[in-house]
This record gives sequence, structure tokens and C-alpha cells, in this order.
Amino acid sequence: MSAAAPRQLVFDLPVRQALGREAFFVAPANALALAQIDAWPDWPAGRMAVAGPAGSGKTHLAHVWAARSGARVMPAAELPGLDPAGLAAGAALAVEDVDGLAAMAPAEARVAEEVLFHVANRLAGGGSLMVSGGGAPASWSLGLPDLASRLRTAGVARLEAPDDALLAAVLVKLFADRQIAVAPELIGYLLARIDRSFAGAESVVDRLDRVALSRGRAITPRLAAEVLREDEG
Repeated sequence: MSAAAPRQLVFDLPVRQALGREAFFVAPANALALAQIDAWPDWPAGRMAVAGPAGSGKTHLAHVWAARSGARVMPAAELPGLDPAGLAAGAALAVEDVDGLAAMAPAEARVAEEVLFHVANRLAGGGSLMVSGGGAPASWSLGLPDLASRLRTAGVARLEAPDDALLAAVLVKLFADRQIAVAPELIGYLLARIDRSFAGAESVVDRLDRVALSRGRAITPRLAAEVLREDEG
């Protein structure tokens, strides 16, 4: 009986995401949201909320806007360390995953919400604020009523579920972010079999990358078939 092929070690190397505008694939699912971002600086009350499912491009849109506006992009979890008074009145700031504040420890979430409230007030005099989350601000479980009221005045740029063209482009981009070139046949194979969501695309690309590295194999439809069967089992 032949010995099994040795498995290679897999290291968690950073993925280099392409976040420039040239890497943002425009499709019906995101064209309106991009147009709303491009309407800056003429946003309602200087605020815009980007709403969409995980992996739908919220971070990419934030960086597209930041490249144009000079905005700082930060996760909501880091709000407790931000001093609103240190922001210029005309500054631009993008705060990601604001809907996730509800999952933080109550005391920390309260501090984060108070900071974001003061940021919104600070930037109301000519600055710009982008926030993002899984849905519109009205659906976020915010404990500070004044903050909830401020964010409800924001315009809402919605990123919808992907069609075939967008999901195919997302798969290609996710592989490219990992410096992996794949054949069109693989993309077509995956489109017909994976969960049709951005999160599903991210999951299968990550799984294929890890398995290919550990087994010393190229990412092909054959390997994808093996991995998908293993996952189902």
C-alpha cells in the first residue's frame, strides 16, 4: 500500500485586497450604490450609509470614496479610541460595521456610540461621514437614540445580491487578491455549485486556496469537485 502524499504546512498569509476604483466591477447589483457614493459631496446632511450583505463590497466602496475625498476608513470597533475633537470640521470619515456595535460589551458599545454621535455632530458643519452595515441604519440596534436619529438622516446606498456576472467577477477578484490566476472553466464550475452569495464566494475561495496549498496542487475544476464533495460529506 503506497504511503499518502505528505501535506504541506499552510500559513495564514495576508491577502492583498485590490480596493481601487479600477477593481470595482460595476453591475446592476451595485451600480446605484456607486452612483450615490459618486454624488459626494452632495450627500443628504453630509452623510451616507452603505448597506449590504457580508462581502458585498462595502469596504471596497469606502476605499473608492476615500481615494477621492481623503477620508480615513476605520472599523466601528475602534471608535472608543477616537477623539472627535481631533477631527477637522471639514474632515471625511468612513466607519465600517456600525451594526456590529450591538455585539460589543455594553459599556464599550455605549462609549463607541457616544463617540460616533459626537463625530456626526462635529462633521455636520461641512464634513462628510460614511457608515456601513448589513442593513440601513434604521435596522441597527443602537442604544443611543440621538445617534440613531442622526444616522437616519443619511442617504442609503444599497448593495444587492449578485447576479451571475457580478458573482463571477467577485470570484476572479478574490483569487487575484491571493495572487492566484484561474481558468474561466473553474469560475463557471463554481458558479453552478456554490452558495450564491458574496460570503459563499469568499468561503469557497479561501477553502480552495488552503486545500491547494496543503496538497501541493493547482486549483482546477477537479480539485474544486473534490473539495465541494468533502464539504458536503
